[in-house]
Parts: sequence; C-alpha cells; structure tokens
Amino acid sequence: MNLDLKSLKEMASQIRGDVIEMSHRAETPHLGSCLSVIDILVGAFFGGSIRISPSNPQDPDRDRIILSKGHAATVLYAILARCGYFPLDRLNDYAREGSSLQEHPGPSSVPGVEVATGSLGHGLGVGLGMALAARSQRKQFRVVAVLSDGECNEGSVWEAALFGAAQKLSNVTVFVDYNKWQATGRSNEVLALAPLREKWAAFGWDAHEIDGHSMEAILEALKMSPDPAGRPRAFICNTIKGKGCSFMEDDNNWHYRIPKADEVQAAFKELGLA
Repeated sequence: MNLDLKSLKEMASQIRGDVIEMSHRAETPHLGSCLSVIDILVGAFFGGSIRISPSNPQDPDRDRIILSKGHAATVLYAILARCGYFPLDRLNDYAREGSSLQEHPGPSSVPGVEVATGSLGHGLGVGLGMALAARSQRKQFRVVAVLSDGECNEGSVWEAALFGAAQKLSNVTVFVDYNKWQATGRSNEVLALAPLREKWAAFGWDAHEIDGHSMEAILEALKMSPDPAGRPRAFICNTIKGKGCSFMEDDNNWHYRIPKADEVQAAFKELGLA
C-alpha cells in the first residue's frame, strides 16, 4: 500500500469513524486508546515503507507489524479490512459471540494478525524473536512493534529492549504511543516513565521523539535507513488519547466509556464523515 499524504490523512479519519462505530455497536471500551494510535498504524500499513501482502498474508518475506497494545484491536481490524485482508463487512461481527474479531486479537483470528496480544508487554519480545529468525534465515524483512506507554511499565518490555540492543537487531522499529494515560491514571504518576526517550537510548536504542499525529513525521520515521551502528530504533510518539474528537481528547473516561448514538454522530461530523 502506498497512499499519498492527503489520502493517508483521509484514511486516518475514516479509520477513526470505523472504530467509533464499532465501539458503539459492540458496546466495547478502550476507544480513547484506539484513537491515539491510529495515525501511527495508518502510516505503517498504508505509507509504502512497510511491505505487506494482503493477497498472501503468510508471505515469508513480508514485513511484520505487531500491535502490542492489543486493547486497540478495533484499529487493527479496521485497517486490515481496508487493506483488503478480509471483507469490510466482517467488521459488523466485531465482539459478537462466536466471531473471530474479539476485543483482543487472537492468533490466526483473521489474516494480518501476526500474534496474540491480549496480555500487554509481550509484543516487543515476540517481534525481536522474529527479527532474530530473519537474521538466521538470511531474510531481509523488518519488524515494527507498536507499544503503549502504560505497557512500558512491564519488566518484559525492558528485558526485550536490552536483548534487542545486545543482538544489534537493526531491522526492528518500535513506536510507543505516548498518550500520557493508562487504565487508572496519568502514566507518569503511576510509574516514573519520563524521560521516556532517554530511557530507551540508555538501553542501547537509537531513540527519537516525534509528534505521533503528524503523518509527515511518521512517514519520515519509517523511511529512515537502518542505524549504521546496528542499534534497533525507537520512536516515542507524543499523542493525545481520544485524538480526533474534541469531547474525547485527553479524557481518560474514554478508556472505558462507550459512545452513545448522538456522540457517534457528533464525532462523525468533526471527522468530516457525516
């Protein structure tokens, strides 16, 4: 997929509409967390730098995109559908009994889901294992892991970060959705995450800080050549929980709240979808 900048921004608005409607219809939470990560994932799937293969999801040479923050599964499902991995109307089955589209993505639930990420803190370790396998098999694929800031509370994340640096897995890129919130409070009040970029750098990564809602910045990040020193790369993406809907932005109630019909319409109007 390789959309131009205008089309990427339009796609991000459309995906926001998809996930708001899915949350309303299925009465599922985590909407604010979904809205903050959309621009990062749209840039990765549709920006042209990452090699995906909707017609051959198990292509051994494909790049891997791992949504480690599995509670944002609605975003992943909507993007996979709009990429052509499965029909768009399957989104209507989200969170229904017996559906493969559940609140957290399961293994092989639908084409394009690389791993199960129901438990936070595991996506990076799995991604690094894939990257090490690529080296062993003399393959050139990249691994992109998208983490939440609350997920960086987990010791497994930092153990994986040390491993990636030690093994010089320069084919791995991490994007941290740094929306400054987690389930029960401000991320930097629950644990002392800040300064987050400096922490990743201290763990041996080529670490940068960007605007996680700037499609230009995300595309530039994805296009960067591998670090000449062999370091894996991390982008700390400053984002806003609930981004795209003024009445949801930076309001942690939308970690759990489900939008009502009139709020869906209000959101669609703001997004230019109504």
